[in-house]
Amino acid sequence: MTSTPHQVEFEPFGARLRRAMDTRGQLCVGIDPHSALLTGWGLNDDVAGLERFTMTVVEALADRTAVFKPQSAFFERFGSRGIAVLERAVAEARAAGVLVLMDAKRGDIGSTMAAYAATYLEKDSPLFSDAVTVSPYLGFESLRPALDAARISGSGVFVLALTSNPEGAQVQRATAAGGASVAQVMLDHMAAENAGARPLGSVGAVVGATLSEAGADLDINGPLLAPGIGAQGATPAGLPALFGSAVANVVPSVSRDVLRHGPDAAGLREAAARFTDEVRAAVSGG
Repeated sequence: MTSTPHQVEFEPFGARLRRAMDTRGQLCVGIDPHSALLTGWGLNDDVAGLERFTMTVVEALADRTAVFKPQSAFFERFGSRGIAVLERAVAEARAAGVLVLMDAKRGDIGSTMAAYAATYLEKDSPLFSDAVTVSPYLGFESLRPALDAARISGSGVFVLALTSNPEGAQVQRATAAGGASVAQVMLDHMAAENAGARPLGSVGAVVGATLSEAGADLDINGPLLAPGIGAQGATPAGLPALFGSAVANVVPSVSRDVLRHGPDAAGLREAAARFTDEVRAAVSGG
């Protein structure tokens, strides 16, 4: 069957994510093979250590976690052999039922953006993922190749909106034409992409859980990836105050505060379960 950018052949990411969060909880576990984490696990900072670390996390958590978020840079630093580990991890994680959000933060224009979209959002790619993070700060429409590719494959796109790094405010909190912040303009575009989607749109926003306040309308009818839980200082208990009525659509991401409990699989599972329960209690008001 020949596809057009307006045809959808697969169940949309938003629907799959909503089901995963409702059944497995809202937690996203980042897979970030920092050199220090490999050392802490008693592994060498090499490809063998990378593979042991990554596959241990996949085997321990893929059958019980809603979302994995591998950080591409920590695999890219080992060149083609690191990418091969990432390809294997993505395939095995997805086969076990966890949704894979590739944290690549790609952003470019024209044919280059289309190539990034093909890498992560086309079904026949070795790195095909359920979703990918992208940067809109070359203009939201620069993301159109990724948005179109995601629509066809039933994948998702998470767009940087309000990031937790202090430098981000220079751009994201700046005033755009019309008086709204640049971040709000981007959020409005995301809401337009998600209009009418049920139960949840497939275009998400990245909003740091460490922010003291959003200062923007986060009701985009899509998921809100919230990195920063744990080692960066944010807690599940703080999610309702930051995200308000949109908190049920938040995907809180934890990396080091789960990963440091390896290489013992039971330790990884216990840490992830604890955060999942804390998020569930915070969102439900329990």
